Amino acid sequence: MITLQNVTKSYPAGDGRKVVLDNVSAVFPDGTNIGILGRNGTGKSTMIRLLSGAELPNKGHIKRQGRVSFPMGFGGTFAHRLSARENIVFLARVYGMPIHQSVEFVQEFAEVGHYFDMPMHTYSSGMRARLMFAASLAIDFDFYLIDEITEVGDSRFREKAVMAFRERIRKSSIILVSHNYHTMRDICQVGAILGNGRLDFYRSLEEAITVYETMP
Repeated sequence: MITLQNVTKSYPAGDGRKVVLDNVSAVFPDGTNIGILGRNGTGKSTMIRLLSGAELPNKGHIKRQGRVSFPMGFGGTFAHRLSARENIVFLARVYGMPIHQSVEFVQEFAEVGHYFDMPMHTYSSGMRARLMFAASLAIDFDFYLIDEITEVGDSRFREKAVMAFRERIRKSSIILVSHNYHTMRDICQVGAILGNGRLDFYRSLEEAITVYETMP
């Protein structure tokens, strides 16, 4: 379970401040896959980083029960001067996962070829995204936080990504930010809309999509 207690988050933007959350309290329960909708610039990526702990709120508290992933799609998790192999070895040690098994899984899943032993700053954005995705799957998390990562790659890789998530759904929860309704419908049951400093939850993903599509 991830709980937000009176959380406020804003940052400087132009002549003022951009408010992502304004005194928001919410619960992301175990065993529920949640899709977060929101216009460009509303702070969806910031929301995912807050849930992971990669960013801190200005006010309030975020409590995490269980193992929460780093955000898929967030480059700050990795040392880009190191190779993929070196990064995965480090992550496996941090999270107490078998090193050889983790490296083997990520190398096969990410499909970056000989770049796996080259510094990550030599990667294309798509290669980095595939590696981050695979690295998250190599670790047993209770919550997986995803920021548009399943949109990376060709249709074959996206299908492979969704199939991998279906496996994870059996024992983990997923919080997904995406503009792709098809991807959300494949994975999520519940929807939420982020905007104007609010985070509103709806009984179903379809209800959230219906409301979202009528918003100005």
